[in-house]
Amino acid sequence: MSTPTLVAVAHGSRDPRALPAVTALLEEVRALRPGLPVRLGHVELNEPLLTDTLDTLPTGGEAVLVPLLFGRGHHVKHDLPRAARAAAPRVRARVAAPLGPHPLLAEALHDRLTEAGWRPGPRTHRTAGVVLAAAGSRDPESTAGTRRLAALLSERLGGVPVLAAYASAASPTVPEAVRELTACGRTRIAVASCFTAPGLFATRSAAAAPWIAAAPLGPHPALARLVLHRYDQALAATEARTGEARTAGARPVRPPARTPAPAAAQLPHPHAYAASDAPHPHAYAAV
Repeated sequence: MSTPTLVAVAHGSRDPRALPAVTALLEEVRALRPGLPVRLGHVELNEPLLTDTLDTLPTGGEAVLVPLLFGRGHHVKHDLPRAARAAAPRVRARVAAPLGPHPLLAEALHDRLTEAGWRPGPRTHRTAGVVLAAAGSRDPESTAGTRRLAALLSERLGGVPVLAAYASAASPTVPEAVRELTACGRTRIAVASCFTAPGLFATRSAAAAPWIAAAPLGPHPALARLVLHRYDQALAATEARTGEARTAGARPVRPPARTPAPAAAQLPHPHAYAASDAPHPHAYAAV
């Protein structure tokens, strides 16, 4: 059987820097796993669109849609499954989990902060705070995932407070989170950019940083590893479901019928327990 195609699904942006950043990320993915077919599709704004990418896959092929998105919002729960259903039965497509939250994502965010000027130390630990800027969603599962990622990043930073914030659709906003950390006595506040590529939300979030602002994640090696991890997870889950279905559909093997023993032989000899491993009839009285 041919290897399922990894279709990375980006949101899309009018920012001309977005497509090169996503393309560079997929080059990292290809370098980590040579021979794996990797394609790109966008939800909107950029070409190729996801539907067009799926239309170009060979008939009878398989694909795993890996969202380059960080939470289980509307795109992951509705748009991608709809595209997968529309491609069937010509292409068998399944949808992988979004990239966040995951320790590899916290690793990439930490590195981008370091590149922007973050330096660990006693002073930083006492005075600094981080706003984790994400796109935002009305789906509570998505915002809960962002808060879990903020906790992972805080742990990675040695306990420095990290507050999740959103560029749209949810609260707090990035400026609101900055004010909240300031009210808690944090005087040096950085913004970590939980975006795959440059765009309107990433630019707006960075502009609200009172201190340093990290770049979008782009072609970070940890992000490339995470893309492959989500791809592998989706394949493993499908194989597990297939195995369960086969097990459930198999006929149970019936043991051969036995000829019943004579009635007298079915009862143990009164003294049989003494010579066997079975407990004596009165043994439980002493327990």
